[in-house]
Amino acid sequence: MTQDGRLAVIAGSGMLPVYVAEAARAAGENPFILPLKNEADQRWDGFDTAVIGVGDMSGLSALIRRHGIKRVVMSGGVKKRPNFNEIHVNLRFLMKLPFAVRTLLSGGDDAVLKMVIQLIESQGCRVVGAHEIAPQLLAEIGPQGTARPNDDDQRDIAAAMKAADALGRLDVGQGAVSVGGRIVALEGVEGTDRMLQRVAELRAEGRISSRRRGVLVKLCKPQQDIRADLPTIGQSTVEHAARAGLAGIAVEAGRALLLQRQETLAMADAAGVFVSGIELQHDSTL
Repeated sequence: MTQDGRLAVIAGSGMLPVYVAEAARAAGENPFILPLKNEADQRWDGFDTAVIGVGDMSGLSALIRRHGIKRVVMSGGVKKRPNFNEIHVNLRFLMKLPFAVRTLLSGGDDAVLKMVIQLIESQGCRVVGAHEIAPQLLAEIGPQGTARPNDDDQRDIAAAMKAADALGRLDVGQGAVSVGGRIVALEGVEGTDRMLQRVAELRAEGRISSRRRGVLVKLCKPQQDIRADLPTIGQSTVEHAARAGLAGIAVEAGRALLLQRQETLAMADAAGVFVSGIELQHDSTL
């Protein structure tokens, strides 16, 4: 255990929680895993675990005290917001309940995540980002594999960046697709893979030019707390981008996660799809 107290990994779906937990263990920590009920989909053999409901703040508070947890990392996907009967509170949470209910009802994903961070930290913990535990997952500047964007791709990257930035300011999604300088898809609550499936269908229907390939760009929302929900790509993203006929994927260097780097880049190279890290200027307060 570090002098900062034990680390807990709140685990949603996908492989990211596994990579975070393994990185923590490699650094000499003994992470406590909190798989989310009806969301987590990985095995946790060899780790201390306790399944917890998405809205069970009372149970989370008890586990924090019992296991000396002082740091929490939120990782993995969560498809469903908790129903009111799934929210269990303690006294520290009770005063914030009206704020939490309003956010769950009307807030976007970023607003909800910020609310969850506040609630966790009200239990005496510090929330840290997955990239702080596993910095090796961060995308770097420039092409990550052998395929590289050409001049047409760079124009699509610029167009999709503007669209993704505007979309993020509305707290809607993180991704946009540009084909020939035209924005053809914006990510909503369905997520990146479903958006790319839409692009593939539109391409097959002739609604998108078959002569131009296009690019997916994923960015952090401008107002996003980067301790949660960093843009993430992996083999599934590459597979769907290739099926949609795209030339490549661009993500924000240092503010996006590339999962299974070796396997993902090998798949991208085989498909002729570039994966590139782009650099943006941000307010230093983020």
